[in-house]
Formats: sequence, C-alpha cells, structure tokens
Amino acid sequence: MGYNVMSVTCPSRLVLHRIGARWTVFVVNALEDGPLRFTALVARIQGVTPKVLTETLRSMEEDGLLTRVDYGEQPPHVEYGLTDLGRSLLVPLRAVREWAESHVPEILEARERAGADPQPTRQRA
Repeated sequence: MGYNVMSVTCPSRLVLHRIGARWTVFVVNALEDGPLRFTALVARIQGVTPKVLTETLRSMEEDGLLTRVDYGEQPPHVEYGLTDLGRSLLVPLRAVREWAESHVPEILEARERAGADPQPTRQRA
C-alpha cells in the first residue's frame, strides 16, 4: 500500500506529526548516546517543563520510538532509551539540526529585514 502524506486521510500524517512535535526532536537528540533518567532529560533539554516532557515521552513510547524501563526501586529509578525505530530518526534529524545551526545567520538577517524579533518566538510549553 502506498502512502501519500499530502492526502488528508493518510496515516503517514500521524508519523509526521510525531516527528514534527516540538519536543520530539530534542528527546531523540538527548537520547542519542544512550538511556537517561527523567531528571537528566529535563537538565539536558533546557526549557522543557516536566509536564510537557512527560507527555512527550508517553507519546513517543506509544509510537514505538522509545522504551521506558522502571527498575521498581525506591526512590523510583526509570530510564528512557531509543528503540531501533527511534534511533533510525537520528540521521534525518541530525541533517535538520545541522541545517538549522548552519543557517542561523541567514534566518536572523531575514527576520531583521522583515522587522521581526530576531529571537525565535517563545512558545508556551
């Protein structure tokens, strides 16, 4: 069966929505080197609130992009890691990240020419 993301009924839109969700990119990048505990993720992904990170992690787990391992200890010890499917996102997301980082000057110049705030718009978490 072929998929066409431009079709309103295509399930591939769900996949793009997950990949394009604001914090998914950051979680995938944060977990690149291996599993992390929740507090380590919050520290690594500056600006994410615990509530939003929890929601993002749950969605990513439901989509099969990461695993959640609860070691059943007190205090709680839970780790999050990428699945093979989640790791397969590293290559395309790395390309997007490199593009974004290398084109900051052009984007800031364009925003300045347009009279826009040079800083990215702060979105609510």
